[in-house]
Amino acid sequence: MQQIDMDVAPNYPMSWQARALTGLMRGTLKPASTLLMRHSLALDACSRIGELTRLVPAHQPEHVDIVPAEFTACGGEWVRAGKSPDERKVLLYFHGGGYFSCSPRTHRSITWRLSVVAGRPVLALDYRQGPVHKLADSLADALDAYDCLLGRGYRPADVIFAGDSAGGHLTLATLLALRDRELPLPVAAICLSPWADLTDIPRRANSWQDPILSAGRIRWLARRWTSGLDPHDPLVSPVLGDFTGLPPLMIVTGSTEVLRDEGYRVALKARQAGVPVTYEEWPRMPHVFPILADVLPEARLSFRHMARFLSAVAAAGSGDLEDTAAA
Repeated sequence: MQQIDMDVAPNYPMSWQARALTGLMRGTLKPASTLLMRHSLALDACSRIGELTRLVPAHQPEHVDIVPAEFTACGGEWVRAGKSPDERKVLLYFHGGGYFSCSPRTHRSITWRLSVVAGRPVLALDYRQGPVHKLADSLADALDAYDCLLGRGYRPADVIFAGDSAGGHLTLATLLALRDRELPLPVAAICLSPWADLTDIPRRANSWQDPILSAGRIRWLARRWTSGLDPHDPLVSPVLGDFTGLPPLMIVTGSTEVLRDEGYRVALKARQAGVPVTYEEWPRMPHVFPILADVLPEARLSFRHMARFLSAVAAAGSGDLEDTAAA
């Protein structure tokens, strides 16, 4: 049986594409975010720009099928790729974007590849975001989408959660909320560079090395989203929660990103609660690097690692069924 609970430090030589792209981002995206993300008007502007991107035709490989999903109040899209995805199973994906930008469309480079490695359709949720909506609205949409899937006949054992950055936060918060409500949980979850701590903490690790994110701007954004809330509530800062009873987790981070330590803290807390965790820290990779799979060899390789994790979870589940039958 393949192992699930382990730390992985992939030892691939850094590609020239990664060197060039991280250098470019360090000189463009990071200064821009540091300059612009200082006022609520900036969030509103980014949100409006994100809405405009929905009007731009998106391109994906011909073998990828995209179908709008409208059976939840917030909608989303079904993504199918690979050979004959198993329609009895599903992966529910929560996109990142700091809870104020991006959409299922912007994350198709992740979702179609997840459909391939998971061997099932992906439902990419278009959940409500700020600045108009609150964290509670996003969580309500996630819970509603999962309930809709169960109502359509999917078994919890045939559902996987996944998300990146803020979507990683939403993945963890949804798992904790389901567990607290004593509702059935999905079989596994994958978090890519999760934003898991929204308390007012200074982030010193990798504050200079991160080629994209500014530690100060993350802290500013956390203060905004937690206004009027208790930032120590596990549904607000999942890293502070009790992970007892949660399904196997995979956490993928880059060694130089400012949110790296949050992902590792999630892994430690989960293991302390008896949850098997595959924690992967990729050398010198930027925040949510799998989204760059169209250009980065390392990003494409990361999906092979996700496939291994999902195979290990499936094997462990088969073993549990065999043990039950034997008993």
